[in-house]
This record gives sequence, C-alpha cells and structure tokens, in this order.
Amino acid sequence: MQAIKQTRVRYLILLMLFLVTTINYADRATISIAGSSMQKDLGFDAVTLGYIFSAFGWAYVLGQIPGGWLLDRFGSKRVYAVSIFTWSLFTLLQGFVGGMPVAWAVTTMFMLRFLVGFAEAPSFPGNARIVAAWFPTAERGTASAVFNSAQYFATALFAPLMGWIVHKFGWEHVFIMMGVLGIVFSGIWLKTIYNPKEHPRINPAELEHIEQNGGLVDMDNARKSGGQGMRWDYIRQLLTNRMLVGVYLGQYCITGITYFFLTWFPVYLVQERGMSILKAGFIASLPAIFGFIGGLLGGVLSDWLLRRGHSLTLARKLPIVTGLLLSTSMVFCNYVQAEWMVVGFMTLAFFGKGLGALGWAVVADTSPKQIAGLSGGLFNTFGNIASITTPIVIGYIISATGSFKWALVYVGANALVAVFSYLVIVGRIQRVELKDGPTLGGSARNEEAPASPLGPQGSAASV
Repeated sequence: MQAIKQTRVRYLILLMLFLVTTINYADRATISIAGSSMQKDLGFDAVTLGYIFSAFGWAYVLGQIPGGWLLDRFGSKRVYAVSIFTWSLFTLLQGFVGGMPVAWAVTTMFMLRFLVGFAEAPSFPGNARIVAAWFPTAERGTASAVFNSAQYFATALFAPLMGWIVHKFGWEHVFIMMGVLGIVFSGIWLKTIYNPKEHPRINPAELEHIEQNGGLVDMDNARKSGGQGMRWDYIRQLLTNRMLVGVYLGQYCITGITYFFLTWFPVYLVQERGMSILKAGFIASLPAIFGFIGGLLGGVLSDWLLRRGHSLTLARKLPIVTGLLLSTSMVFCNYVQAEWMVVGFMTLAFFGKGLGALGWAVVADTSPKQIAGLSGGLFNTFGNIASITTPIVIGYIISATGSFKWALVYVGANALVAVFSYLVIVGRIQRVELKDGPTLGGSARNEEAPASPLGPQGSAASV
C-alpha cells in the first residue's frame, strides 16, 4: 500500500508566525524612526527620549510571566489574537499625540508605549509554544530562526517606508499606518491558527511525523484536561537551574544589542553621522537585511549540525558564540569616518547578532512540557530587562559624553558577556523535567559534570 504523502501545514503556521513577528517588531521600531523628528517637534532631550524608548520594555518585562501563564491557561490562538489587536490599537493611538501640549504629549507617549509593551508580552512565548507544538526537534532551530529573523525583515522592509512617511507626511502617520495593519492581521490570525490535532488541513501522516519526532502536539489538550498551570514552585525550579540561568543572562545581553538597533541606531545615523531622516531610514535597512540572512543561516546551520549527528549542545552553541563574536565589530565604527565603513561594520554586527539569536530555539528545546508558555515568558522577562536598561543607559552615556562612542562599546561588551555565559555557565542543553515536590532546585535529565563548553557533556544542574 502506498504511503500517504504528508501535508505541510506546519509551514503555513510558520509563515503566520513570521508575518506576525514582522508586524510586532515594526510596531516596536516606529518610535526609533519617528524619534528624531518627534524629539525636534516636542523639544525634549536625549535622556527623555531614552525613557520613552524604554517605556515599552518596562511593561513588556512585567507582562511576560502573566502572558506565559495566559498562554498555558487559554491556549496560543485566542491569547495571541487579543494581544495583536490590543497592541495595534495602542500603536494607532500614538498617532494622535502630536496635537497635545508638550508635557502631556511626553507623558501620553510614554503610557501608550507602556501599554503596547504589555499587550505584546505573550508574543514570543506564544511563538516558542507554537513552534514546540508544530515542529519536530530537528526542525525547531530553523523554525525558531525564521520567526526570530522577522525582527530584521521588519526593519529592512519598514524602516525605508517609515522614513519616507515621516519625511513626506510627518511622524504621526507612521503609528496610524502600523496600527491599522495590525488590527486587520488579528482577524486573519483567528482564521488561520489552530492546534496541530485540530487543524482542518493537516493529514495523519504530517501529524504522526511531528508527534513521533519530538513535537508537543498534545500541549493544549493537556491544558483542556486540567494542565499544570502556574505554580510558584515551578518558577523557583526554573530560576535555580544553572543551564537556564546562563541562557537568561545570554538573552539579556543579546536583547541589549537588539534594542540598540531598534531604538538608538537611526538616531545615531542622524545625530552622530549627519544623515537625513530619509537617508537614515534606508541605511538602517541594510544591516537589517544581513541580520535577516544571519538569523536564517543560524537556524539552518544549527539544525544541519543536529542532523549530522552532533550534540544538541554543539548545534545550538556554535552559531550563538560565533555570531556574538562577530557582533562586537560595531565598536570599530568609533575609529572610521567613511559612511560606507560605518555601514559595513554595523552590517557585520547585525549579521552576527542574527546568526547568534538562537535563544528561542534553546527555549523550545529546554522548556518543561507542562509549562512551555510560562517558561518562555520567564526567559523573555530576563531578556527584555535589556529593553529597559539599554535605551536609558545609552541616553545617559550620550548626555554625559556628547557622543555615541562609549555607547557602542557598551553594546559590544554585551556580546562578550553573552559568549561567556553560553561557554561557561550554560553547560549541556537539554529539556528540564519538573519535580512535583518542594525539592531543592530544578532538575534536568541525566545531570552530569561539565566537560567541554561546546561538547555534548556539561551540567544543567541547579545553582
């Protein structure tokens, strides 16, 4: 009897994750493209702009654990749809701030960015949760890299468009355009996303392929039958797991690099390098294109290493460490004057950051099956503390020194700390298994003494 050919519904799901993450990051980037013109119109300084940049991060961090719990409690489809609609509505409202008095405008903009951040909190834990359900282990690195690379695609696609809109119509229209786009997409999401066992277009062959090769297809079914939910002891177990602590520190540093590009990079091009906002919008897209390429390459390389028989630890760590070392190249911008060299070093840095941005694949590999959303939320909490600190620290550095030179050193140092974390702290990468009792520390399978930082050995034991 001829074998039934598999459907490929999981790739449609991945396309939806890529598109929603593109909109997600474009909404985050609106403030960076509009920031210089908004600062000029409303008349506030670099420190104030830094705090406005950081408003998103404060709420995004606060919302991670509640957002992850909501995903585990109510499922990815509904929670994510509400998230998309809500953050898009708050983005739209930012387009009407310009007519307010300056003091009110600054306060209102901070609050709206705060609300956008809170509404977006379930997004990346939701992405990791959906990937863990829909993709086998050996495809998970590529799938995670695809949705994660959307952050670079968003900048490449929308930065020139937003720059043109600011130049032609004013900064307010950037927020209106993105808000309307997201509201429309929330409806498309509801019509397209399903759990693996509930999707009307999946056939048994694809479902079996996913399930037999590590996909957590019963994730939401367990939720419906009274899943684990949120227990503070589970959070304690995650926080006392050495492997996860190293991953959290690494993600904090990687997110610091991300938020330099999302917030201050266009301002750097305008204020430090003297470019027009229109030119800065187009220039900002060039590093993002290579970040996108690096992001895809990192996931493909990681899964290729896995299929070649290398350990999960080596397959994930090698692209991460290599990419982050490349991302330190942005510091060389302090020693060159030619625009093409500045763009070249920033492009190499963004390519490296993309190559090394496999944190969400690691989350999908390591999260306990019962609390995948909560685990992703905790991971994103630590990572996105950098979305608060990075814009503010850079704002103070610029205010104190009058230039971006030490700001670039600060961002480059983040990459080195992330390398240290993955090589020294993380140890072996493996799925964490929860303990039901109030025991001392989290657990992972087959804990053993660490050996090579890139090899198959290493401990995921508690700290």
